[in-house]
Amino acid sequence: MGEEPERGRTSGARRRLDVVSTPFFPAYVVWELTLRCDHGCTHCGSRAGVARPNELTTARALEVVAELAQMKTREVVLIGGEAYLHPGFLEIAAALREVGITPVVTTGGRGINAQLAKGMAEAGIERVSVSIDGLATNHDRMRALAGSFAAATAALRLCRDAGMAISANTNFNRLNRDDLEGLFEHLRAEGVGAWQIQLTTPLGRAADRTDMLLQPWDLLDLVPRVAAIKRRAAAASMSVMVGNNLGYFGPEEGTLRSPRPDGDDHWQGCQAGRFVMGIESDGAVKGCPSLQTSHYVGGHLGQRPLADIWNDTSELAFTRARTVDDLWGFCRECPFAATCLGGCSFTAHAILGRPGNNPYCHFRARHFEKQGLRERLVPAEAAPGEPFDYGVFDIVVEPADAPEPAPKGPGLVSITRRPGR
Repeated sequence: MGEEPERGRTSGARRRLDVVSTPFFPAYVVWELTLRCDHGCTHCGSRAGVARPNELTTARALEVVAELAQMKTREVVLIGGEAYLHPGFLEIAAALREVGITPVVTTGGRGINAQLAKGMAEAGIERVSVSIDGLATNHDRMRALAGSFAAATAALRLCRDAGMAISANTNFNRLNRDDLEGLFEHLRAEGVGAWQIQLTTPLGRAADRTDMLLQPWDLLDLVPRVAAIKRRAAAASMSVMVGNNLGYFGPEEGTLRSPRPDGDDHWQGCQAGRFVMGIESDGAVKGCPSLQTSHYVGGHLGQRPLADIWNDTSELAFTRARTVDDLWGFCRECPFAATCLGGCSFTAHAILGRPGNNPYCHFRARHFEKQGLRERLVPAEAAPGEPFDYGVFDIVVEPADAPEPAPKGPGLVSITRRPGR
């Protein structure tokens, strides 16, 4: 019935802003120690596998730890690739703990054995979140490795036995969405204390596999199911929280955003560059670890002090000065515009080529449903094939009962056999 008129690889995020630094600080930092990885996941936003050129040495990383302490950082999540493949992994974690910053780890878990888990606990790592993307069949397909699900589950047990708190995180999409309830039962049985649920966004390798991505109307089914799981989890003393790219002002918003399912919290805008910061393994600094490298890097460690990058660059400050005037399309006219401010920045940018208009929104999907309509994302430009890259989609508004076109995107890659343990 028509297409969204505005799209493309615009550089709106690079528009000069009056940098606003106070009272914002990087309370929560996600630090990619290396891009080297022992998985080749089909949905990986950073296209991890091989280390970046000029990754930070352990000595330089320890200097960064001191800079983070000076900036009052509270928690650092060590990621990769696989963080444990960096030669200074445990030393960096111990240094964070020494300066009063809580070190935690997000991992695929394939290489965690009892010795490494013990070393992680001794280094002061407090929590470990293992990425588990569905039950065994779908997890292994998404991770492109037979046996990956078993290894991830084993990692949960090893980390728990070593004395660390264990949690899980999951990307949901059209491949694994039916695993939601079964995966909850699996994680509960393994003693997982917290589970973060988010959407697979067309970033990196996921941008190459458009048929696995959810369509906006799929949220009408998924979001209420997530809310129901959160209620079940609370009864079992398990926390379920949604990532920054899921939800937005539907009837379940308070349940999704609050620590407890009977709360009334709600989304309050993208926190990238406000209280969140991302560091790439070569020292590139941006306001969120998932933001597109091509648009949001404010500087590199070693070339200028971290505090200067945080305080003085528009690439990190763009959310500090964001207003409704920065929104466009549906989000500009939404009744929640002044609070939501376009939802998750990297998700919107990954779909439409710039932030400020986000079709992955439960309120928005319900709005169109009430009119007998829906929005369909149609690939228009392919991603170039670089870490944290993106394609561009058109939005087609069509009748809610329109037949869905046959899949055209590439399928998932074949699974590599995992050597026996």
